[in-house]
Amino acid sequence: MTTFERLFMWLGGALFAASLAVCGFYYLFVWGSASDGHLGAAAPNALLFGLFAAHHSLFARERMKARLARLVPEHLRRSVYVWTASVLLLLVCALWQPVGGEVYHVTGPRAFGHALVQLAGVGLIAASVAAIDPLEMAGIRPPTVHGALQITGPYRWVRHPLYLGWMLASFGAAHMTGDRLAFAAITSIYLIAAVPWEERSLRQSFGHDYAEYARRVKWRMVPFVY
Repeated sequence: MTTFERLFMWLGGALFAASLAVCGFYYLFVWGSASDGHLGAAAPNALLFGLFAAHHSLFARERMKARLARLVPEHLRRSVYVWTASVLLLLVCALWQPVGGEVYHVTGPRAFGHALVQLAGVGLIAASVAAIDPLEMAGIRPPTVHGALQITGPYRWVRHPLYLGWMLASFGAAHMTGDRLAFAAITSIYLIAAVPWEERSLRQSFGHDYAEYARRVKWRMVPFVY
């Protein structure tokens, strides 16, 4: 691996972390204000996020992976994916149109309960990422050719615990503005729709092992619901 390739991978990992930090900043501060906006902005915001979602879904398809294999060395493919996803997420934040308004704002003990829900979501996300390989996820470490199927930790409860953590964190706000609700709803709808496609790829990759895992852990994202 050349010095340029290592630099490309590490810069991609840094951009990945930065894009998540920017998204968190927007959720906490920019979208946390019940500023002026209009409900009709939810539609263009959904289309904007659709660009990010389309990239995520298309890059997971075997046909796209085969095409990318002809252009990018195998050890850099994850990094190229991370670079693209990070830039698109930054664009979602930068080009987001204000929805405005306030759905609810709770205080006191109920606000404490909301905080616990969000902390549980963040903890679930952290545990899910730690159970995989954070460096591999960020594109810094090339993925193993035949990675093991992850079935430990939070993956014993639901098959996609990272998505569940995201929903808890995004929907759990004690101060729910129109923008926070729009972002939480748009991203969660995408995750729910993307799960069958992702599981199809996992079944192709792991075959009987994934079928057996799905038989033992029946819930995809939300226990007793989905």
